[in-house]
Amino acid sequence: MPRANQPRGSALLRESVTATIRCAVFEELAETGCARMSMDAVARRAGVGKAALYRRWSSKDQMLIDLVSTAARDELPAPADTGSLRGDVASLVAESVGILDRPQIRRILLDLLAEAGHNPALSEAVRSAIAAPLRATVDALLDRAVTRGELPPDLDRTLAADLLGAPLFFRLLAADAPVDAGYRTRLTRSLLAALTVAH
Repeated sequence: MPRANQPRGSALLRESVTATIRCAVFEELAETGCARMSMDAVARRAGVGKAALYRRWSSKDQMLIDLVSTAARDELPAPADTGSLRGDVASLVAESVGILDRPQIRRILLDLLAEAGHNPALSEAVRSAIAAPLRATVDALLDRAVTRGELPPDLDRTLAADLLGAPLFFRLLAADAPVDAGYRTRLTRSLLAALTVAH
């Protein structure tokens, strides 16, 4: 028996249709990109009428912003509190690689970043759904390190966050280069060295 807070009947059906549409949107994004993606194409791929999309979202932009924001909450790295800066940084690197190393996510992220350059609403959604939570995750990691005495209190937080995020984004998104265990170890070691002088 479903619990009281679980969807049932028509609500369960609607949730199933929404999940199918969500998959279709991201498949279409990965294949054609934001600019060329249309509501018609998403509906065809999802096997639903276009009205099913417009009952949920008033426009393609609203659909993209909603689904990208939801996906970001589900997919963003959540590194463990390991008890040490080295462990936390290694966990952040491993979590980030696990996400960015997926070809569909790489294609979608690159396309979203390009499209956000001339779509203010999408740009704001990317900042609030991806950049802000990532910065909060990094801030929490840095707070723990400062509290433990592993990093100085006058740490340049902006520079530290850039140091932690930029190398993997460049290697996996811009250079499309592999990240094996050896690279992760070297990157973690280099990040730790850089963080100690980021002030």
